[in-house]
Amino acid sequence: MVDLLEHEGKRIFRKYGIPVPVFRVIRSEKEVPDFNEKMVIKAQVPTGGRGKKGGVKIVNNREEAIRAIQEIRQIDFNGYRARRFILEKAYDIKKELYVSITLDRSVELPVLLASAEGGVDINSVPAEKILKKPINPFIGVTDYMKREAAAFLGLDGENAKTLGKIISGLYRIYDELDASLAEINPLALTSEGLVALDSKISIEDDALFRHPDVPVRYFGMDKIEVEAKKKGLSFVRLEGDIGIIANGAGLNMATIDLIAQAGGKPANFFDLGGTDDPQKVIQAIELASKVTNKVLFVNIFGGVTRCDTVANGIVQAIKQLNPKFKLVVRIRGANEEEGRRILNENGIDSILNLDEAVRRVVELAGE
Repeated sequence: MVDLLEHEGKRIFRKYGIPVPVFRVIRSEKEVPDFNEKMVIKAQVPTGGRGKKGGVKIVNNREEAIRAIQEIRQIDFNGYRARRFILEKAYDIKKELYVSITLDRSVELPVLLASAEGGVDINSVPAEKILKKPINPFIGVTDYMKREAAAFLGLDGENAKTLGKIISGLYRIYDELDASLAEINPLALTSEGLVALDSKISIEDDALFRHPDVPVRYFGMDKIEVEAKKKGLSFVRLEGDIGIIANGAGLNMATIDLIAQAGGKPANFFDLGGTDDPQKVIQAIELASKVTNKVLFVNIFGGVTRCDTVANGIVQAIKQLNPKFKLVVRIRGANEEEGRRILNENGIDSILNLDEAVRRVVELAGE
C-alpha cells in the first residue's frame, strides 16, 4: 500500500475538483517566503496524529515559520522525521467534518463514510454518528447519496452542492487511481465554503504500474524488503534461523507451521508466487543469502510452475553466490524428475517427502 503525503494528496484533490487551500511545499528554511498573515506550518510525514505531537503550528510571519520548522524537525512522528512542510492559509473554521470513500472488505464494496465529527480519529467516533453507504461499483455514487450525506452533516444550499462535488471527486480518485482510501479529515466549513484541510490517499501498490505519476516510497520497510518489492518478490522477516523460499502464500504459511511444529524457527520467507523464471529464483536466493544464517529451505509445489526451470535457477544461484548457509530443496509437480536430475547432477540433494524435508531442515539448523 502506498500512502501519499498530504501535499501529494491535495494536488490530486485539486485535479479532481475538490477545494483545497493554496499551499506551498517547503524543503528548507530558505524557501519560506515573506508574509504577514495567519498561516499554518504542517509536517509532511506518513503517519497520523501530527497535531497532537506538535507537527501543526500557527504562524504569523516568516520568522515564526522558520522557528516552527526548526522545532518540528526535532519531533519523532512514530519513527519518522519531517523533511518537508506545507505552508498554507489558516482558515476561520466554523465546523470540522469528515468524509471518505474506502473499501469495506466485510461487504466487499466501496463505501461512503461521512461524519459531523471531523478532525479526530474516525475510529473513535460512535457508529451512530457516522453515515455509511455502500456503493454499487456499476452505478457509482448517486445523487441521492450525496443529498443524504449533506442532510446528515447539516449542510444545505451551496455547501450541499459543493459536498456533492467533493464526494464525486473522492469516488473518482478511489476508482481511477485504484485507491483503497480517499479521505478528507477535516473537511472544514469556513466563511468561504467547504475546504479540504487535509488529505489521505492510499493506493494499492499492485496497481502502481497503471499510475506512473504516483510517487513510490517504501515507508517503514527494511532494505531487504524494499529490494524484494522492487524485484516483484514478497518478503517477510521473522526471528529464527531458517530461511524459506516457496511459491504461494499458502505454501509459505504451511511451511512455517511445519517447521515450527518440528522445533525449528523460521528466519524469513520469500514468496515466488506462480513464477518459474530462473532469474526470479536467483534473485530470491541472493536476497535470502543476506538474511539467512544457517539453513535455506526451498519448497516448490509445481502446478503451472515448472520444477526444471526452478532447479536451473537454484543451480545458477548457488554457483554465483557460493552461500554459507546449508540448502534443502523439495520440488514436486510439473517436470519434477528433470528438476531433481538437474539438482543431483550439481551436488544438490532434493527430498520429495515434505515431512522428511522439514525434519532435515530443523536438524541442520540445530547443528
